[in-house]
Amino acid sequence: MPAGTRAGAGWARALARARLPNVGEQTRPEPEPQSVSAAIDPAAPPSGPGCLECESTGGWWFHLRRCAACGHVGCCDSSPSRHATAHAAATGHPIIQSYEPGESWFWDYSTDQFYAEGPVLAEPHSHPLDQPAPGPRGRVPEDWKTRLH
Repeated sequence: MPAGTRAGAGWARALARARLPNVGEQTRPEPEPQSVSAAIDPAAPPSGPGCLECESTGGWWFHLRRCAACGHVGCCDSSPSRHATAHAAATGHPIIQSYEPGESWFWDYSTDQFYAEGPVLAEPHSHPLDQPAPGPRGRVPEDWKTRLH
């Protein structure tokens, strides 16, 4: 796909098919999410190796999430500040991808749906392997487990 273009309807269908059913839910064809094709820009690079807001305030995170529309990297909902969700609410960018090594799943905030796969986004695909989770190194409090949501 040329740089700067949005994911097309083919990716939206792939994401819709990839949604995992809830326990006990009948599997059936899912309608194509309207938001998916407009909410993913595979060419958008990540904003950095860690949560943008936590980096600027000296905070810390548990896991990282990447906005599929603009590349903003924010902390997950288990983290104290929940910056990925705040970014989605403030910008209207509903799709995130895990920014953890070895994970490539997506989440759509607008539909509360999980997608096991989707388009390949611009590199890098995760934070650096030597960066711990929680992170960043040196800023995680000793009692971090008690501070998770």
